[in-house]
Amino acid sequence: MKAIRFHEHGEPEVLRYEDVPEPAIGANDVLVRVRACALNHLDLWVRKGIPGRKIPLPHIPGSDISGEVAKIGANVTRFKPGDKIILNPGISCGQCAQCLSGNDNLCRQYGLFGEPHPGGCAEFVRAPEVNAIAMPRNLSFEEAAAVPLVFLTAWHMLISRARLAPGETVLVLAAGSGVGSAAIQIAKAMSARVIATAGSEEKLQLARKLGADETINHSTHKIHEEVRRLTNRRGADIVFEHVGAATWDQSVASLTAGGRLVTCGNTTGYDVHLDLRFLFSRQLSLLGSFMGSKAELYSVLELVERGILKPVIDKIYPLEKAAEAHARLENRKQFGKVVLVAPASLPASDD
Repeated sequence: MKAIRFHEHGEPEVLRYEDVPEPAIGANDVLVRVRACALNHLDLWVRKGIPGRKIPLPHIPGSDISGEVAKIGANVTRFKPGDKIILNPGISCGQCAQCLSGNDNLCRQYGLFGEPHPGGCAEFVRAPEVNAIAMPRNLSFEEAAAVPLVFLTAWHMLISRARLAPGETVLVLAAGSGVGSAAIQIAKAMSARVIATAGSEEKLQLARKLGADETINHSTHKIHEEVRRLTNRRGADIVFEHVGAATWDQSVASLTAGGRLVTCGNTTGYDVHLDLRFLFSRQLSLLGSFMGSKAELYSVLELVERGILKPVIDKIYPLEKAAEAHARLENRKQFGKVVLVAPASLPASDD
């Protein structure tokens, strides 16, 4: 089969389009013929190398996967060859206390397709049956691949961690990102007031089309000053933060008394400063968040199938153009998701 692999960490040029062996499956696995795989910033970090995280090389990236079942293991009962599916990005042990309590994203063995497990930038990928979910009928393969990671992440951040309530004000950083575009829609579905930031008027217009009530151009205005102005100096109940060092101070300053900042990433750096006096005197909450549970993805997909949440696709590339797609994401030119489309696959071998 054809796949995108890198043999060493580095810039997009390390990505190679090459022949690799088709994955073998176990009794509880499905072999998925990949039709589309969406990119995330995680793919950039994995390609460059993450300090303290050892990625087996050569490595196939890609966490957001849609496709068709090509083969099934002997114990698989929920799917048959030809079924259209998406994959939950997170792989856990399924046996520990966290997994059994429904918090599988807290499993000590938790990992993702593409990090550290072989990912979906290939014609075929092996997946545990428990990670396979029937694809929403109203979506194309490209749209389906644009859903799992960002909507699951945003849902866990806003609903499970920050406990978003109807009528609250939510500040969404970097509306042009995949997770930012998902957060706007989830917050609006919960009847929140959404203030979104982006670095260009074009992206702000798209954010408003997704439902943002107010927008802030962070390249020309200070975020916290605009939030204060737009809320009559009250501030936001929730700040949806994933940018990191470049916006951290303004994000904290944008919170109302008793507000919650929830963060899932650090695209611009992880070394931030915090004045503890401001934290306790204003009774703020700082919440970390990573991915979400398998059950939460089912909640997301229910709203996707109803048309309440919609995947946002920026651009589609053929799989062999993965380096070009990585560069677009790295240069922050996108609004929404960048998607790779696998070549027309031959039938899976019977070997």
